[in-house]
Amino acid sequence: MKPVLALRIAAGVEAASLAILLLNVFTAHLSPITSLGGPIHGMAYLVTIAATFLIPAPQSARWLAIIPGIGGLLALRRIAVANQP
Repeated sequence: MKPVLALRIAAGVEAASLAILLLNVFTAHLSPITSLGGPIHGMAYLVTIAATFLIPAPQSARWLAIIPGIGGLLALRRIAVANQP
């Protein structure tokens, strides 16, 4: 799998899982959702960081990837802007 595709998938999963976890915390706080969503979010976060470092990207994109939740999406945006002619 190409690192850019892995970054896109992981960034989407990371943002979605964080939204689900926050929604769960502020509403019902069901432990099965927390037990499943927490590891998924953590793994997507780590994959996002790793994929960003595998792509020839600007240093600012790598720093943005470290932001939990939306960092992967911000890094993708920065990479797209850097690759424009």
